[in-house]
Amino acid sequence: MINFETHPDRYNHWKLSYDGAVATLALDVAEDKGLAPGYKLKLNSYDLGVDIELHDALNRIRFEHPEVKTVVLTSGKSRMFCSGANIYMLGTSSHATKVAFCKFTNETRNGIEDSSESSGLKFLAAVNGTCAGGGYELALACDEILMVDDRSSTVSLPEVPLLGVLPGTGGLTRLVDKRKVRRDLADLFCTTAEGVRADRAKEWRLVDHIAKPQAFAEEMKQRAEKLALISDRPGGQGVALTPLGENRLVKVDVDKEKRIATITINGPRDLKMEKSADWYPLRLARELDRAILDLRHNHLDVGLWVFKTAGDPEAMLRLDGVLKASAKDWFVRETLGYLRRTLSRLDVSSRSIFAIIEPGSCFAGTLMEIALAADRSYMLDAAGSRVALSHFNFGAYPMANGLSRLATRFCGEAPEIARGELFDAKRALELGLVTATPDDIDWEDEIRLAIEERASLSPDALTAMEASLRFAGPETLQTRVFGRLTAWQNWVFNRPNAVGEQGALKVYGSGAKPKFNWERV
Repeated sequence: MINFETHPDRYNHWKLSYDGAVATLALDVAEDKGLAPGYKLKLNSYDLGVDIELHDALNRIRFEHPEVKTVVLTSGKSRMFCSGANIYMLGTSSHATKVAFCKFTNETRNGIEDSSESSGLKFLAAVNGTCAGGGYELALACDEILMVDDRSSTVSLPEVPLLGVLPGTGGLTRLVDKRKVRRDLADLFCTTAEGVRADRAKEWRLVDHIAKPQAFAEEMKQRAEKLALISDRPGGQGVALTPLGENRLVKVDVDKEKRIATITINGPRDLKMEKSADWYPLRLARELDRAILDLRHNHLDVGLWVFKTAGDPEAMLRLDGVLKASAKDWFVRETLGYLRRTLSRLDVSSRSIFAIIEPGSCFAGTLMEIALAADRSYMLDAAGSRVALSHFNFGAYPMANGLSRLATRFCGEAPEIARGELFDAKRALELGLVTATPDDIDWEDEIRLAIEERASLSPDALTAMEASLRFAGPETLQTRVFGRLTAWQNWVFNRPNAVGEQGALKVYGSGAKPKFNWERV
């Protein structure tokens, strides 16, 4: 079982330090501390365990250190920034493990960009050595890249020429969409296994700044301070992310035989603002995040997630009012960011999602986002079944396509719907907020049949269908990254050219050349 909770005291691979407005995350991978047996994390390469620590460190900076305005990502090793995902880990992993790993890594990279855009936390990649593959993709997620010009260090995306795969955590997309690297130069760069040195990297827009070794530390300091000047992080007393312990708000029941997980979320009771890790919205985000990650990585054959809620919808609406009134407070802003990123995990999870709305449910405001994220929502037509929208359903938690889930539900053309009003089943169906509203005579049979039918369908076909239907509207950097990830990794990582016995990933490091099927299909 993979555990996604950790603490800086238990980090094996990252060193986190603070100096006023600048936090430094230095990657210093312990070779023998891989998450699974069978490989060594040489050359500052990473596996899921390294990324779990990075995810934790970023959240600690966000919440525990509001004085930090710039995060410097660098290496604790000489002449090696990061060589990317560990090749032997990829070569020995199952297909599902590879895809889940790439997805989590993508989400962490996207979270860096989300914090820069929405929370004022700026990022500088201080590339103080060779930077390849996923290491360069990590740098690409930052606001700026500073590279050492020592005439030997290079940046590269060598996956195509060396491994027969592709940069799977947004590398190609960020090259052309974010950094505006010319297409022919990007083609040359991505097929040159040895990469390019600092002078050419700057010329091709692969990095922003370069500095000689003797000037690198000072340049890094100056660039970090300049980025801090454009941050609006306020400083003040941080909030410790204490261990979650047992779930209080999110209950998960897994039926392995039926391949169904039922996730029940308890609504709020205490509505007051509290700067604590136990404050309802923050604890909700953390518990839901943990539940999603646990189901995605540890329950691969559980293909249907059924969401329920329990509580007072009016209390949920009042809590959203508290959040809205305090939205400029740094802690509330960071909490909304955590909720936004956690809800986004739902959208890109390759699982079917149903929402079940009954008397005693509290699908309102922020919790209504889960029903809107669902592929289908069933609402019992009975007294006490109610749903409601708040201010936060109209753009506070955008999906990867930049639209709210409400707007995406209506293909970008959301109708005018009252905020703060409780809708019964009949009205919710008229407004298009739910899929079906069986009465109490048909309820149990209709829900049972819907669940049994969904669980019986091909998981491959469902994953492709859901990915196609969930993101109506415009394309963005994130939808392109995740859409291409779905296509590339589920195709390329299944092809013998990459993972066959004589494929590039399998024979890498053996001295043998890969043997390819040359048909272009």
